Amino acid sequence: MKKFIPHLLGIQFAFLITLALAAPHSAIAQDHVVAPSQIQRDVAASSSTRQQNQAQLENFVSSPEAQQALKSAHLDANQVKNAIPNLNNEELAELSARSEKAQADFSAGKMSDRDLIIILIAIVALILIIVAVR
Repeated sequence: MKKFIPHLLGIQFAFLITLALAAPHSAIAQDHVVAPSQIQRDVAASSSTRQQNQAQLENFVSSPEAQQALKSAHLDANQVKNAIPNLNNEELAELSARSEKAQADFSAGKMSDRDLIIILIAIVALILIIVAVR
């Protein structure tokens, strides 16, 4: 009986080695669900979108009308500009879209200086509140 156990273990070991070598490599190294190149493209696109949104918001806050509105509201423009990068992607996209629409409406004459100032102060307040909560 003692001679039978090592012989049985040897057969099992040989079987496992054969099985491991016979298995297709694709089964061992499974393919990724998403290709690394696709992930890289998505990250690059997200980064680009974030940079565009951040630039839009910074340009809005840097406009002469915005500077005047911030002064009248006793807010520091540099504090607001420094808070912008702390927004997450969703917040940045939403506020950027709002600022872009406000600038377009103001340029088209659809709103007065007063309306633009109110929108600007609302956007700045949102930025400062979001950053303060974090």
